[in-house]
Amino acid sequence: KMKLGTISCNAAISACEKRGELETALQLLRRIVQTKVESDTLTFGAAIGACRKAGEWKTALQLLSSMAQSKVEASTITCSAAMSACDMSGGDWENVIQLFTVMQCTTVESN
Repeated sequence: KMKLGTISCNAAISACEKRGELETALQLLRRIVQTKVESDTLTFGAAIGACRKAGEWKTALQLLSSMAQSKVEASTITCSAAMSACDMSGGDWENVIQLFTVMQCTTVESN
């Protein structure tokens, strides 16, 4: 039986993001969390990017929120991807402004 590793999981989720395979990306992320494979900002960034591509802004925001539970700090990239998901889904600007405010009040550096 092959062991999952962070790098291989990130590559798999990133491939799903590029191909627009949101459900597969989310299944992989759930498996990573369940099997306690160490996740990082790349793991969540790729999954949030898949949400952005699919126009699933609510899921993107849920993933961004769940990063803390997985002890992964949000980054400029993950926050920007979530903001982009909100924008691409019909301009949910309230969430974009809220995310930007959160970025300014936490350790995430905004550009």
